[in-house]
Amino acid sequence: MVAALAEAAALHQRVSTAGIQKVVDAANAVVAAFAQGGKLLTFGNGGSATDAQHLAAELVGRFERERRGLAAVALTNDMSVLTSVANDYSFDRVFARQVEALGRAGDVAFGISTSGNSRNVLAALEQARSAGLTTIALTGRDGGAIGKAVDIHINVASDSTPRVQEVHRTLLHALCELVERAVTE
Repeated sequence: MVAALAEAAALHQRVSTAGIQKVVDAANAVVAAFAQGGKLLTFGNGGSATDAQHLAAELVGRFERERRGLAAVALTNDMSVLTSVANDYSFDRVFARQVEALGRAGDVAFGISTSGNSRNVLAALEQARSAGLTTIALTGRDGGAIGKAVDIHINVASDSTPRVQEVHRTLLHALCELVERAVTE
């Protein structure tokens, strides 16, 4: 347990000195979309799906400040949509089809993948980019194909999925704080 805490602390420290500007850039993109009446579409698989849901919940509800609700949708929440698209097309299309249906130019698509290579996340980000959405990815490892396919890439360079997920949650909270501050000041 002590080793896990030490690894997490060290990774947080590394990211805090190297990757903060990308979080600021992502927050600015999300704020700009909200200012124009746009929305945030967020998605990922497994633990990243719960991070996507958490991000949307913090923005629709509140993070730390009282404010108006912000238009954020986690594309992982509707089991009927997920299973019908997976059945009728393929699991690789479960998020891309929702981006096609819900995304509009000026919105933000925010994909989360600890490997950087989740095919369904990549397909959704490619769909978003072709439709004029700003694309953001939060990844681990070396960022993979997803990191290369987006406008703003926030990478936690580690091969340890649990440590990446821990830092992802911290970065998502930092993003929420920046967004919330911007829309309430």
